[in-house]
Amino acid sequence: MSWYADHLRRLYRGGRPGRLARCENRLSAILFGAGIGPRRAAALEVVGRDSGRLLAVPVVIADWHGERYLVSMLGERANWVRNVRATHGRAVLRHGEREAVVLEEVPVEERPPILRRYLVLAPGARPHLPVDRRAPLEEFEPIAAQVPVFRIGPSRA
Repeated sequence: MSWYADHLRRLYRGGRPGRLARCENRLSAILFGAGIGPRRAAALEVVGRDSGRLLAVPVVIADWHGERYLVSMLGERANWVRNVRATHGRAVLRHGEREAVVLEEVPVEERPPILRRYLVLAPGARPHLPVDRRAPLEEFEPIAAQVPVFRIGPSRA
């Protein structure tokens, strides 16, 4: 792996963002939320399950067969995943405009092609997932249960 991949893994040592990663994430969420950056990047806003505060994290939106998806590069322990589950999927995506959405968890058996597409679109996530983006779908099956994937749908409210 390259020095850059090693650097990215160190930013999230133990599956949690360190101080530098938190600063970078905060800045990225501000920029993406303002509409600066690639269209596939956005700020995900969700209410904190313990604090009740609105929290924003940068995300990459993966497209697959006409649907949009969010993937947790850090797996089940990512705070945003636990917050989304606590709010029953209610969240807001921002990329210049606010879009109220409902995030629906994708069944494990449907995740492999979405995970591969995500790795194509999100180079910063590659060091955190143990499969190459060019690998056959069969190689994504063993990790699919450990990597939450959410389908982005319109808000019901």
